[in-house]
Amino acid sequence: MKKIEAIIRPEVFGAVRDGLAKVGIAGLSISEIAGCGRQLGHTGLFRGNAYEIEFLPKLKLEMVIDDEKVDAIVEVLLRDAATGKVGDGKIFIYPVEQAIRIRTKEVGSIAVE
Repeated sequence: MKKIEAIIRPEVFGAVRDGLAKVGIAGLSISEIAGCGRQLGHTGLFRGNAYEIEFLPKLKLEMVIDDEKVDAIVEVLLRDAATGKVGDGKIFIYPVEQAIRIRTKEVGSIAVE
């Protein structure tokens, strides 16, 4: 099993969610986060005063999946999350040693289906 974490722009989430559903991913966790990287920040204006926005809003998607689905999910993320601009995000893939569904006590990949 693998855990995929993807940091994406909030405005592309609808397309990413639809793409993941088409490849059979029904369960994922989403967190609203803020971060900075090469995109840096930008200057905002509030009541005539300029201020720096250093951390921009992003979404972090997390899903634990079988090894054979990794390539399909990465393909969806690369296709649907890309705008071609700095700040499109990142994908991280980690090994998962074990998964256990608390309610049924199912162990392994059956627990994440």
